[in-house]
Amino acid sequence: MSKKIKLKTIKKYNMSEDGNSAEDFLTLIKNSRRGKFKVYIGMSAGVGKTYRMLQEAHALLENGIDVKIGYIETHNRKETHALLDGLPIIPRRKLFYKGKELEELDVQAVLNLRPEVVIVDELAHTNIEGSKNEKRWQDVMEILDSGINVISAVNIQHIESLNEEVKDITDIEVKERIPDSILSMADEVVNIDLTAEELINRLKAGKIYDQTKINAALNNFFKAESILQLRELALKEVASQVTRKVESEVTIHKAIKKERFLACISSNEKTAKNVIRKTARLANYYNSQWYLLYVQIPRESSDKIALDKQRHLINNFKLATELGAEIIKVENTNVAHAIMEQCEERKITTVCIGKPHLNLWKIILATDTFNSLLNKLSQENIDLVILS
Repeated sequence: MSKKIKLKTIKKYNMSEDGNSAEDFLTLIKNSRRGKFKVYIGMSAGVGKTYRMLQEAHALLENGIDVKIGYIETHNRKETHALLDGLPIIPRRKLFYKGKELEELDVQAVLNLRPEVVIVDELAHTNIEGSKNEKRWQDVMEILDSGINVISAVNIQHIESLNEEVKDITDIEVKERIPDSILSMADEVVNIDLTAEELINRLKAGKIYDQTKINAALNNFFKAESILQLRELALKEVASQVTRKVESEVTIHKAIKKERFLACISSNEKTAKNVIRKTARLANYYNSQWYLLYVQIPRESSDKIALDKQRHLINNFKLATELGAEIIKVENTNVAHAIMEQCEERKITTVCIGKPHLNLWKIILATDTFNSLLNKLSQENIDLVILS
């Protein structure tokens, strides 16, 4: 694909900066029934997201803004915990789960008190069983919908469409994730950036985890090469958010072709999941609409397809929906023909498919179909992306 992603200037804050971030956010808190949403994003735990949020809370308070702490997780980090002094805190909701008393964000208390701004940490957190909402990001959406402004934080590894990429980098599958659409809703996304060396030094100094966990962390998530790759992901993510904001808010006089992506999947679970996540990333970069197409061929009709494949398909449809896709399911004996029909109907500019896992004979048999698709896409000036 010939298109290139242009990276814009990114705001970066180090923990040593006192900055004017609070003043910038104040300009957003105007003329809207829905609350404004600001997210601090970082490459990993320990970069200073919570510290920075608390600094901003103090700055807002000093500017006469009614700001309250809804939920903060300091992880017993001394410098971070000290910043809680002087900030009004909304008591957490206490509940018992499996014989233990646990605490969660008290959403109803936030709604009742109606502060101008509420700080809610750990956006990707999964709430305790029995809570009104399964995920904290759902709590935040409820608070925003009530007209309250929210400042929150998340690490890059918790973004849904990056799940496989993060797993490849770290060999760890992150279970708690947020849909990309949640980050897209943010009015402001700020990257908290440290070099790999600074982050590792903080870890060794005991500023991230206690001494008993440091060696394990250095040998796993906090390897220098992993941190560098996660840092790159964080920078790219914030750059894409800036690009989207510029495109949506700045009047552009020159006519620009609007991208529309069509992700095509089969019942192959792993390949489908990869296509979904990578197409979501592309659509996110281009701030574009995207669709997920599943062509049900005769041998995969509801009375013939295996139950486990049906289950995987349903899960993949759900994942694509969470990532912002419109689901299209059609029955057809000719997959290439079905794809072209959707391209014409939806005005698709780019078709995304998975890398075929075929033996030699299947490749030979599939050649005519594939060539037919290539020719039709070429005639209509539609790009084809094969995702590995």
